Amino acid sequence: MSLRLCMIGYGAIARVHAEIMKAEGVVLHTVVGRLPEETARFAEEFGFRHHTTDLDDALAQDDVDAVIVASPNALHYDQARRALLAGKHVLVEIPLAMSYAEGAELVDLAERQQRLLTVAHSQRFIPSLAALRRRVAEGTLRVYHVMGRFGIFRRENVGWTGRRRSWTDNLLWHHGCHLVDFSLWFLGVERVAVHGQVARPDPRTGIPMDLDLQLRTPADQLVALSLSYHAHLRLHDYLFVGEEETFFFDRGVLVGPGGVVDDTRARGEDHDRLSWEAQDREFLAALREGRPPAVSGRDALPALAVLQEVQDRFVPKVG
Repeated sequence: MSLRLCMIGYGAIARVHAEIMKAEGVVLHTVVGRLPEETARFAEEFGFRHHTTDLDDALAQDDVDAVIVASPNALHYDQARRALLAGKHVLVEIPLAMSYAEGAELVDLAERQQRLLTVAHSQRFIPSLAALRRRVAEGTLRVYHVMGRFGIFRRENVGWTGRRRSWTDNLLWHHGCHLVDFSLWFLGVERVAVHGQVARPDPRTGIPMDLDLQLRTPADQLVALSLSYHAHLRLHDYLFVGEEETFFFDRGVLVGPGGVVDDTRARGEDHDRLSWEAQDREFLAALREGRPPAVSGRDALPALAVLQEVQDRFVPKVG
């Protein structure tokens, strides 16, 4: 029997999940949205059988097997909690929650409910970086330093598709979570020493728009991450400085000492799309095979612990 899916949200990332799940033969059962007309339009476009603005109504349907939470950041915790309590398997867009305590609560709830809780840490599924990480795990690439940058221009509540949002993104808990989680996973560590500096909240958006994080592993490896919502150039790159080799990754292109190692753009592929597809297929495979997913809620907790420490120690207090 095909998996029957409920989607929460109809924004840009919800569209990605809907496209992938439809291509994988998943039954698009119900979509839940904030605005009735937008929800109905999304349902019609992708062929969802039902649409509603009432989450409890959607979760009460016995023939829904799994839920994808693709709503604004601040809603993830509550909506994932309600889905788990309703007995559904859940894939949550990053971040799992906007605090470590809420993330840990969801992990415990999923285990009590015996339901899968998967988190969309898509950077773990970028093919060239996953291959590089295998070398780190095998010990053939000993890394001294990871440097990562992320930058987009987001002084207004407009997403990557140009669509105006009803909510404000969060540099630390959304994109910061991506970079922190990837760096911990890449190095194979869970606990690090944390230092950071975070700009004061911008009066236009109400959130810090620039931040720098410095992490140190127990093996004395360094991680330096810089993020900005003020960047007029779109940035997403990593530099990996190792004993044996050094590699630079820039939006799908991996370069080593001998030149280009992998170039998704030259093949006409999108590294983000490849990672999203691999991530969603892994969620489906884990459900069908009755096994834990590659990125469970518990796997997401180390990054949330770092973000919580940054929030508590380095985010400037207003007032």
